[in-house]
Amino acid sequence: MFDDLPGAGRVFDFDEIADHLVEQGEQCSPSELHGCLTGLMSAGAVAEPAAGLAGLNQALNLDLHGELAECMLELYSVTLAALLDEEFDFHPLLPDDDTDLDLRVLALGAWCRGFMAGYARATVSAGSGDASLPGDSAEILRDIANIAQAGVDEELSEDESEGNYVEIVEYLRFATLNIFMDSQGRAGASDAGTPSLH
Repeated sequence: MFDDLPGAGRVFDFDEIADHLVEQGEQCSPSELHGCLTGLMSAGAVAEPAAGLAGLNQALNLDLHGELAECMLELYSVTLAALLDEEFDFHPLLPDDDTDLDLRVLALGAWCRGFMAGYARATVSAGSGDASLPGDSAEILRDIANIAQAGVDEELSEDESEGNYVEIVEYLRFATLNIFMDSQGRAGASDAGTPSLH
């Protein structure tokens, strides 16, 4: 994913980020970090990567530093570029397809929990927590909260489970883009004088 973006291979290396988290004694998943950063941006957080890192630390009660913090700054920039890309190049950071499905589903749930934490943090910081959401955003947020509780249905065949996983990830991709675009439209309509993420 994001293979055509400069530096994306290093930034989006799931296992490398996981190793850094273990080294720093953090229990969260790389997917949760990426979900949180994406949630911050999707709620209209500012474009500066340093602000994104601060929001990530606050939302997930972390203290990321060193090489991992640098990686998160790059991840923020690459993710923002993907969200703004007209080719819809955004993808959630999840384990590779050769990873056991149970672990991929756990990571998917962690991504969604991170997204909700980041989104909530940004809306509280902006004082817009009670504002009505545009378009389908409210329903999409409920869907993301439900996906956070996802598990593998043992009664389904492996192919059916894989198919369901792929469908959910694809839905999540476009649902996230929808929320991001809604928030951009809302920010532009409410305060044309405030610099946007563009």
